[in-house]
Amino acid sequence: MNLTNYWQQQAFAIDSKFNAYRANGNPHFKTLYIRRRNQLLRENTRKDDTGLRKQYLRIRTQLLQQRYNVLLDQASISSRSVSVRSGSRISDDIDNLETTSVVPTRHAEASRAIVGDNTISENYAFVGVHYIFDQHTGAVTLLKFANNDKSRLCCVSHDSTISICNVTSSPPHVEGILRGHTKPVTGCDWSASNDLMVSCSLDGTICLWEVASFKCIRRVHGPASFSLLSCLFHPVNNNIVVAGNENGLICVLNISTGKYPRGGNCKVGGQILSLTFDANGQLLWAGSDKGVITSLMCDDLGRLSKLNRIVVAQNCAITCLSWRAWISREARDPTLLVNCAANAVCLFRVSDNNGRLQLKKKFNVRHKSGRCLVRSTFCPIMSFREGACIVSGSEDSCVYFLDIARDTNFMVNKLQGHASPVLGVSFNYDESLLATSDQQGLVILWSREKNPLKEHLQNQ
Repeated sequence: MNLTNYWQQQAFAIDSKFNAYRANGNPHFKTLYIRRRNQLLRENTRKDDTGLRKQYLRIRTQLLQQRYNVLLDQASISSRSVSVRSGSRISDDIDNLETTSVVPTRHAEASRAIVGDNTISENYAFVGVHYIFDQHTGAVTLLKFANNDKSRLCCVSHDSTISICNVTSSPPHVEGILRGHTKPVTGCDWSASNDLMVSCSLDGTICLWEVASFKCIRRVHGPASFSLLSCLFHPVNNNIVVAGNENGLICVLNISTGKYPRGGNCKVGGQILSLTFDANGQLLWAGSDKGVITSLMCDDLGRLSKLNRIVVAQNCAITCLSWRAWISREARDPTLLVNCAANAVCLFRVSDNNGRLQLKKKFNVRHKSGRCLVRSTFCPIMSFREGACIVSGSEDSCVYFLDIARDTNFMVNKLQGHASPVLGVSFNYDESLLATSDQQGLVILWSREKNPLKEHLQNQ
């Protein structure tokens, strides 16, 4: 990251932090102000004058503190701590880390050639704010780009709606709003062909949407009318949807018929906050608010059976699960990425066909409250190069890029721009844009830093 972009981001972070106090009676003005502020910073920060920029940031902070009578020192923005708080005991399973590599090695020359010979820092130098969306009035807890698509982004909100945005148009815009739930939306998923979307809500219903028309074409109540907290399409058979509820029940629904098949319900306990499948849909993992991950077998008829369970951290919510297989000769093992409300993001290796998990690495990220559904994601094309990154939100309002191939100094990049806990994170498939969302309902699109000279040489 060059110094110009660094100071631009610092200035934007200061204004974002104070934006919570700006024009409280006019939320539209807040977003308009911060958009204009970002535009001016991009247009007018072209020279690297470190001394002048430090003085500007200090004076800017002092003026904003005086204006809004809020004490917020500059250090709290630029150097927040991400250490685990005392009293947050991680289970012995997590502390017993192993050192076996789970990522491509230096010998993966062919794989590295696919994505170029950039350093890991160059690959993830996301610094510029591409656009800001503010269409939601409640927290945006989940973001998902469409499959193999760099344009369409789905935003799930506690205001009971789902928005679909086109992020590559000029300017980016909201294509449509999905309205049908009566309480906060808690989960969604794109079908394999992106023509359908499924969602679930605290109102206890699962909705099937036709993306082209933004219309709900089927609405099904969950078993016993408990609130639904997570849902997924089966990755191979999109007629099957799996959902988890607040009563610890995982249920399979045939979305085409609106019926629950026999043997498709499985009680695992706790509140099912997160779900993920492997690629062929045979293994399913469920994370609960009790800090437990349970693996289940799902057969071709949608029948579930429990396999294994692991306590990641007692009574610390598992807020996000992501499965990933590595496309590399050097690292064949599939892995599971886990957000845990014990100030931790964990990487597990799937060690057998029963979904058994073996901890590989743990990263400290500020996440203590189980009510903050902090999420993380694998970077889309990380399997083809040396090093590998994940991106995670956090309760300290920052976005963290972590290189899981390193043994120390994991952080590759840190984005500052949100003024409340960062919950959702999602890449489009070519990694040109990263979307992040927060508890105040703001969605920020970040663009990758370009190297004009390197691009020019590559085009010769």
